[in-house]
Amino acid sequence: MSPVTSADGTTIAFERTGQGPAIILVDGALCSRAGGPMRGLAALLSPHFTVYAYDRRGRNESGDTKPYAVEREVEDIAALLAEAGGSACVYGISSGAALALEAASTLGAKVRKLAMYEAPYNSDAAVRQRARDYTDNLTEALAAGRRGDAVELFMTLVGTPADQVAGMRQSPFWPALEAVAPTLAYDNAILGDGAVPLATAASVAAPALVMNGGASSAFMHDTAEALAKVMPNATHRILAGQRHDVASDVLAPVLVDFFRAGDEANDGQRHQVGAHDPGWRLSGPGRG
Repeated sequence: MSPVTSADGTTIAFERTGQGPAIILVDGALCSRAGGPMRGLAALLSPHFTVYAYDRRGRNESGDTKPYAVEREVEDIAALLAEAGGSACVYGISSGAALALEAASTLGAKVRKLAMYEAPYNSDAAVRQRARDYTDNLTEALAAGRRGDAVELFMTLVGTPADQVAGMRQSPFWPALEAVAPTLAYDNAILGDGAVPLATAASVAAPALVMNGGASSAFMHDTAEALAKVMPNATHRILAGQRHDVASDVLAPVLVDFFRAGDEANDGQRHQVGAHDPGWRLSGPGRG
């Protein structure tokens, strides 16, 4: 583990693997280097790139200076970009994709390329009302110290059946989810009112790849398509058969091709990315 110091003094822990152009991986809700897909994805990307997998603030080994603001998380990415030499490609999944979008909009050319998988925006009025109700209930649970209830609220919101949530609360990994439960409020802040942020997306000049899974909810496709349509240099791609918990061995070759495109030093080289267990992932799509 290595740390960088963000602009507000918060220590952000990260791992650096591989050699080549730099990529920063941005986790979604409840995930960190200790529990989530990024270590497995990093292992598949590291033969081609220098990969930075990090703990978002409030998670695992990173600090958590209060008060929280989305701008602070963008500054965390800026600190990693500085560590990587001043610029890098960025990939984010779920709410991490929304954060990566904010970073690309704010930091400009420091984000060389942007790849996003299923940022869970949804402009449907009924869904946005459920999101407001979730925000109120989440705020109440966290203020009362009911971290387990906060995680359950999130799991229910993203479509996990009640009996599965009950079983998860008895599982060995539940305490790890409770430990990062306060960061659910951070992901919620990043997503704002839930509407697709077309103006933010339109401000991103970097080459972008906006992805969704072919087996995911229809709104994930609609959101990805809407984002790509307004981004000046974006491509929309559907990963056949994939859901919100995209398989790393399916995703990695797509990222390799996108991030290497235009790199003349690598033209003609063969890309071989093997299967790897991506570890624990969120079970379904939603606000995270």
